Amino acid sequence: MDDATNPEDETTQTWSDFDLSGEEGPVVGNDLEIDEESHEGQRRPKRSGPITRDDLLSDLRETIDKLEQDRAAIGDLKILSRSLRELRYAFKIFSDYRLTKKVTVFGSARTQPDAPAYQHSADFGRMFADAGWMVLTGAGGGIMEGAHIGAGREMSMGVNIMLPFEQRANPVIDGDRKLVNLRYFFTRKLLFVKEVHAIALFAGGFGTQDEAFETLTLTQTGKRDMMPIVFIDEPGGSYWKEWQKFVERQLLETELISPEDMSLFRVTDDLDEAFAEIMNFYRVYDSMRYIRDRLVLRLRAEPSDEYIDQLNDDFSDLLSRGRIEKSVTHEFEHDETHIRHLPRLRMQFNRRHIGRLRQLIDRLNTDLEPDPQFE
Repeated sequence: MDDATNPEDETTQTWSDFDLSGEEGPVVGNDLEIDEESHEGQRRPKRSGPITRDDLLSDLRETIDKLEQDRAAIGDLKILSRSLRELRYAFKIFSDYRLTKKVTVFGSARTQPDAPAYQHSADFGRMFADAGWMVLTGAGGGIMEGAHIGAGREMSMGVNIMLPFEQRANPVIDGDRKLVNLRYFFTRKLLFVKEVHAIALFAGGFGTQDEAFETLTLTQTGKRDMMPIVFIDEPGGSYWKEWQKFVERQLLETELISPEDMSLFRVTDDLDEAFAEIMNFYRVYDSMRYIRDRLVLRLRAEPSDEYIDQLNDDFSDLLSRGRIEKSVTHEFEHDETHIRHLPRLRMQFNRRHIGRLRQLIDRLNTDLEPDPQFE
């Protein structure tokens, strides 16, 4: 039995600036690493070329050696050991579905099957499964079960948290290979955000609020690649509408967030609007990746030179220097064969105005027509 499936079994960041996109292959971020041995921030020499599997496995072995040298406490080693084994097993399961689009559904485990929100979540899961998307949830009851009932077992995935109460896997996903059981919330939350292409949130308690703000924080700070985030009320409901009023009144009006940050999410009680918000995000835009100090956007249309000039006029505030320009596939991207052929835009993004980057992606999706040759 694999480690992460056994509830009785006791028991990130790497040297580069990894995102949570879930893409495989070399990821190139910061050239230098702050040495964890020094509070003064000593830096290792730059490695040339993309990070390789051998580089990363060597780093892991070095970290284990340092734990032994440090005589790390048993409790600390248990946490590290269990979390590494959980993630190894989870990555193994998810690796078979990396090229299939997925949406995470958050919401209360306590919502009853006769509640309007439950039926709403089931209809949502069905819409996305019919569109070829898989539906990832926390595998529990309530909203999670509803979304899985709508999606069906084949199109459902689950990451269940092992609790002494309340949280047994729902009958749709229970016993399925695509269910991963986890002891730690932080490994589970990583998978919710890393392995998917969109987030949908229904009404829920403290856990749902935590998931909402963490997802927004990771997106706003650029620690997670841009993706659509939709807050869905039950028909005629006001749960997320009242939450949005709080955000506007207590965060936006007091300048604790920027106006463009409101572009990072959408609130609705209409499932057709929620579906369109997510699907239209990938109408022309495909994905993004940092290569050295450049942000690369992969598209399903070839913009004209005149259109690029207009983007530079309208979005110059995104740039630390230089211009938005067309680009060819970089050598570090050649392993991503499924998107190697796509047109690209390249820019020196300042990594601060994430909301404006979302507005740029929205502009691309609105103005350009997807080209069938790039499907």
